[in-house]
Amino acid sequence: MKLSVIIPMYNESSIIENSVKAFDEYLSANFDDYELIFSNDGSTDNCGQPVLDYAKDHPNVKLAGYEKNRGKGCAVRTGMLESTGDIALFTDCDIAFGVDIIGKVVKYFEENPDKQMVVGSRNLSKDGYEGYTFIRKLASKIYIKVLGVLGGFRLSDSQCGIKGFTKEAAHEIFSRCETDGFAFDFEAIMTASALGYKIGELPVKIINHRESKVHVFSDSFKMMADVVKIRRRVRKKQKTEKAAS
Repeated sequence: MKLSVIIPMYNESSIIENSVKAFDEYLSANFDDYELIFSNDGSTDNCGQPVLDYAKDHPNVKLAGYEKNRGKGCAVRTGMLESTGDIALFTDCDIAFGVDIIGKVVKYFEENPDKQMVVGSRNLSKDGYEGYTFIRKLASKIYIKVLGVLGGFRLSDSQCGIKGFTKEAAHEIFSRCETDGFAFDFEAIMTASALGYKIGELPVKIINHRESKVHVFSDSFKMMADVVKIRRRVRKKQKTEKAAS
């Protein structure tokens, strides 16, 4: 079994050296066959260079990406479509959920062979929101509920920054996705559902906190509008494919 781990990054020069080393050391100690793909979302701080330097002596580490910033969705999609693993997952460059979560995702697929996608959920773990302020926790929970209603699904934490896929699902889903911004999670989930893939959830906990790059008000309203558009687009594609088959 080969594992692909995709790390989207944008201007992460302050943490990238530690992240590359931490992820690779964990993977090399726990998996015989893996690839660690850092997908550069048009960073302007040269954070891709430390990845290239590290990769010279560690062939399992790779750098993907493009020159102009487009958004996290594009970075994840680029990495997923370049992945070759039997299981592909993405998580955040700041190691928000720790490195052990990678093994938990792999174990989930081993124990649930009927699932093709797994979504991390802070709401399934008693300490999932540990370290959050009351206001931030409340805002996050309400936001997720609203977006779930707009998107038409009932997952408990669609915005969690770690998700895993089987190889077929990863390529089938992301080859159909178009969203470059933060709403890409919804497109992946809705596309997976439209394709008939079974989705599971895995309890997770934030271990490393840092300031979110999401602007609560401006990004929230934009994402709500994006989710409605994505839902329409996915349904339209589904109807078109059914009519053609």
